Amino acid sequence: MGLAKILVVEDEVILARTIASQLNQLGYIVTAKASSGQSAINHALETHPDLILMDIIIKGDMDGIATANYIHEQLDIPVVFLTAYGDEQTLERAKVTQPFGYIVKPFTSRDLRISIEIALLKHKLECELRESRDQLATLLNSMSDAVIATNEQGIITFINPAAEKITGWQETEALGNNVSEVIKIIDEVTGEIIENPVTKVLREKQALHLREFACLITKNGTKLPIGNSASLLMRRPHEISGVVLVLWDLSERRQRESLEKALKKEQELNQLKSLFISTVSHEFRNPLSVIQTAVELIELQGNNLTDDKRTKYLTRIYGAVESMEKLMKDVLFMGKSEAGKLIYNPESVNLEKFCQELIEEFELIEDSGHEIIFNCHSQNTNTVMDERLLHHLFRNLLSNAIKYSPINGKIRFELICDYVNELAIFEIQDQGIGIPESDQNKIFDSFYRASNVESIQGNGLGLVIVKRCVDAHQGQINMVSKINVGTTFTVTLPLNLQHIL
Repeated sequence: MGLAKILVVEDEVILARTIASQLNQLGYIVTAKASSGQSAINHALETHPDLILMDIIIKGDMDGIATANYIHEQLDIPVVFLTAYGDEQTLERAKVTQPFGYIVKPFTSRDLRISIEIALLKHKLECELRESRDQLATLLNSMSDAVIATNEQGIITFINPAAEKITGWQETEALGNNVSEVIKIIDEVTGEIIENPVTKVLREKQALHLREFACLITKNGTKLPIGNSASLLMRRPHEISGVVLVLWDLSERRQRESLEKALKKEQELNQLKSLFISTVSHEFRNPLSVIQTAVELIELQGNNLTDDKRTKYLTRIYGAVESMEKLMKDVLFMGKSEAGKLIYNPESVNLEKFCQELIEEFELIEDSGHEIIFNCHSQNTNTVMDERLLHHLFRNLLSNAIKYSPINGKIRFELICDYVNELAIFEIQDQGIGIPESDQNKIFDSFYRASNVESIQGNGLGLVIVKRCVDAHQGQINMVSKINVGTTFTVTLPLNLQHIL
């Protein structure tokens, strides 16, 4: 930086010369000497000094304070006042012009140099600060994210164009308002009002990120999904000067996510349809082959067919027909469920009697040699549930327990009615092959079968139906399984005591 150029404004000629001489001796360049306010302004425009030494009492229509005020508003030149008056009134007038120094006459060369150097340094720092602020403002104004700044009382002090666009509030409308008047946020799902992030940050004195599914209510009342963060502005360590709030519009992202979700769902449905057709075709083909073979054998052997063989072939046919009938029922059930037509129709039912009748039905139809041991641990088992869905639910669980258990194995079926917690607890335990741990989180997926079932027949719909029936009752199902030890399913359903007459 070169030598500082200084304009001297002093109406006493001798004193003006003395000051100029002192400045030259100190190494400064005196650009001009002015004796009036208008002359000072003209010289400032012509010479562009780095600093002005301004006497408060000068000739003309404008005194030094008025002249300094004009220069402060029109020109970016620091002013240091020279005066023989140090009274309070003069000082208050001078402060309005934001001077960079105030020297009371008489003064020494050292006093003059110190005041000038401090004034020049202060001006340099202010220029750098102003430049930094301008750059920051330009940066914030060019951001695509909305930025709003407040003071420590939550009053808005800055709002960028992106924030104007996202909130619907213009800068002139928003500045000076409490941020809670401009920023109103609700939970997108529940509609519940969410505490203003600025208020929360000021109270908790730490930055925060808003929870998911936040929705901004704009000035015109529309709802806009947003993400946001709020951080403290610090004047100095441990001294809060305000909060900066950043908002970003999630509308396009939310639409994109919805489209991606819909596309993924469609792909899953297409895969499910393909798997459904493949599985159902395979499951129908097997019993049809059995029926066809049995019929052909009956026709071929004709009158030579013994009663035992006839009974054997007919049993195969009946079994195949029953298998096809069960598959059709499962398919129809899944079709209703997928279409949202699975109706929950509660009615009075005695759970102990229901379980006993279900077991009798199983023993009559399923001639597998397995023993189902039923225990009811409650005297009163009256409730209100959908008996049809219960039949689907426990028939599939018992069928699986038998299917995957060794011949003549025992199946334990337990029932507890907890009238304190208003829950019916069913437990079905087998001693079968168990379910591998890697398969356990997929057992309720359509058409999924565990990796260890090998040649055991099944279509992968049984447990899906079980889960749908449990959900229809607003219940829960849990499973514990260990390879070659067995599997236990625990079904917990609400007793609906309020509906019992």
